[in-house]
Amino acid sequence: MSRLFLTIVLVLLSIAGVASEDSRPNIVLIVVDDMGYTDMGAFGGEIKTPNLDALAFGGLRLTNFYTAPTCSPTRAMLMTGVDNHLVGLGNMKELLSPNQKGRPGYEGYLNKRAASMAEILKREGYNTYMTGKWHLGFEESQSPAGHGFERSFALLNGGGGHFDNLGMFGTPATYRRDGRMTALPEDFYSTRFYTEEMIRYLEKDRGNGKPFFAYLAFSAPHWPLQAPEESIARYRGRYDRGYDHLQGERLKGAVEQGVVAQGAKLAPRFPGERAWDALNEEERRVEARKMEIYAAMVDDVDRYVGELVEYLVQVGEYDDTIIFFMSDNGAEGHEPKVEYGFGGMITWIEKCCDNSYENLGRADSYVMLGPNWARATGAPFKHFKGATSEGGIRAPAFLSYSRLAPSSPLSSRFVSVKDVMPTLLSMAGVQYAAGAFSDRTVVPPSGSSFLDQAPDKIAEMGWELAGKRAYRYGDWKVVFQPEPWGNGKWQLYNLKQDPAEEVDLANTERTVLEQLVQRWESYAQRNGVVLPDRVSGY
Repeated sequence: MSRLFLTIVLVLLSIAGVASEDSRPNIVLIVVDDMGYTDMGAFGGEIKTPNLDALAFGGLRLTNFYTAPTCSPTRAMLMTGVDNHLVGLGNMKELLSPNQKGRPGYEGYLNKRAASMAEILKREGYNTYMTGKWHLGFEESQSPAGHGFERSFALLNGGGGHFDNLGMFGTPATYRRDGRMTALPEDFYSTRFYTEEMIRYLEKDRGNGKPFFAYLAFSAPHWPLQAPEESIARYRGRYDRGYDHLQGERLKGAVEQGVVAQGAKLAPRFPGERAWDALNEEERRVEARKMEIYAAMVDDVDRYVGELVEYLVQVGEYDDTIIFFMSDNGAEGHEPKVEYGFGGMITWIEKCCDNSYENLGRADSYVMLGPNWARATGAPFKHFKGATSEGGIRAPAFLSYSRLAPSSPLSSRFVSVKDVMPTLLSMAGVQYAAGAFSDRTVVPPSGSSFLDQAPDKIAEMGWELAGKRAYRYGDWKVVFQPEPWGNGKWQLYNLKQDPAEEVDLANTERTVLEQLVQRWESYAQRNGVVLPDRVSGY
């Protein structure tokens, strides 16, 4: 179906082929949902990702790229270059505590205190398109259509079924097309549909003389783990040796690819989790199948990114297109457990879905990857999505552009998600005047172009989400994880020596600890952080 779709489009292109009249580069921004640091081949993984690898190896891989701990705060910073606490996603809407509701920066949707990348590029004459997961607001004014996108097909929720509108907690997933509520097509498969819808937008406006900004936000490989059976079959048996073995494989591959330093150690198993060898045969069978489905979802992302690239090549736009790829946070390790805040989900899944072994991966199944596979896919880092440890906020990313000639294919320079918008605008030659946009006063981006930063710029960033906190300054990082996620105290790590954050230096480096905690407190004050009055399970 998909290959036929692309073939038809390319035949029409060969008849109509018209070159763009605008010399400014196109921009394609690709975001995947909950992808582990080492999933791609270019970052050391075994999953087949030839299209992503070709882009990554031909461009600039960012090995020190940081996001927020979860999806919507990351996406808010991505769209604006501004800290999430200032633009409405100080906390995820789903996690807002009573004392945060109604406070500035905690609206639960992307507010208008900053100009979005799409608004800016639209004003500069770009066509602007978005398909996939939005998660920045439900109302029409909060949708992509309200933030500068001329065409869009958006999943409004944090996730949904990949074959239908199966919701996350019993409520159906909701979608808007160009701002209006819409239904899904009968043959919907998220990864394929979002890509093909984007190609339709590009083709419709091709030849109008304008460059384009295309934001393709896959909902894969976010739970529920679902993929076509033929995709899953490609990984049958691949993970029978288990998550402990895979974690070691991933570290070895990451070191070979140069995205993790020699000598890095693996984060240990999470407290209460069992070794692979301690599982019985049936437990291993189910666990291996979950990873097979996950790998199939990543594989399919690669396949459809390849179709988009093929389209750009065929229409003569590839050489003039900047492609930036990233995951929105670390791998997802939560499961439907009461301690993760999913008590109600357990009952709902039992009623709605068939999680028998034979049915796993189909439209009416509903499973998550779990903490052990997350530990493997995020090797060598500690924890996973939701945490301010490296496993939650360090993500794979790369920049690909035929006219970019980096001095090295790898960059270990500290880059945050707030730097993406300034970088892409700078590459497009767009001058963005801070302070005012259209008819409103806006907060200026705190990020900057990572291609223009001084080589000796010190790595520095603060984080807070649902009471989980961190601050990085140079090689030092302080982390505060409330109980039961941590010990409820500030911990101190030297990331250069200890990227897995295993050796807490808080007692031996008191001066450094105090300095970084003070920096975090200043960050919190500047950005209006409101610590929650209760600890979220997420």
